[in-house]
Amino acid sequence: MTAFYHVCFVVPDLTPTMHDLQRAAGVEWGDPVSDRLGEWDYRIVFTAGGPPFIELIEGPSDSPWDASEGARFDHIGFWTSDVRHGSRRLEAEGMPVDFSGCPYGRPFAYHRMDSIGARIELVDVGRQAGFLHRWHPSGEPMPAIGEEPGN
Repeated sequence: MTAFYHVCFVVPDLTPTMHDLQRAAGVEWGDPVSDRLGEWDYRIVFTAGGPPFIELIEGPSDSPWDASEGARFDHIGFWTSDVRHGSRRLEAEGMPVDFSGCPYGRPFAYHRMDSIGARIELVDVGRQAGFLHRWHPSGEPMPAIGEEPGN
């Protein structure tokens, strides 16, 4: 079971993108966070206005968030009650795993969805409370876990 909560753009530089989206759409941003996954250092930020969120990721070349060829729409994110089960279902539907954070101790997986030219991200709902604490501490609750994407 899953619930939609964000869209993500991979960008070469967070700062000008944050400014552009703030000017164009009036969105507010949390503070960018630097992190590391495997061999890749990256920066990430989410809008502060509540669901659905906009996520921006700035990652190095040859990483899952490589923007060396320019900014792009990267994925639609869903909370899931079971990343492995959801991944098996998406693979069976013809959406192969593009990258999994599970081997790095992060319960998420990206699946290619060629029909939209982007990925679907499944994130374990066990991370939701920490996500909300960081990015949406005073907001409304997230939607309940519902049907898998595509059902």
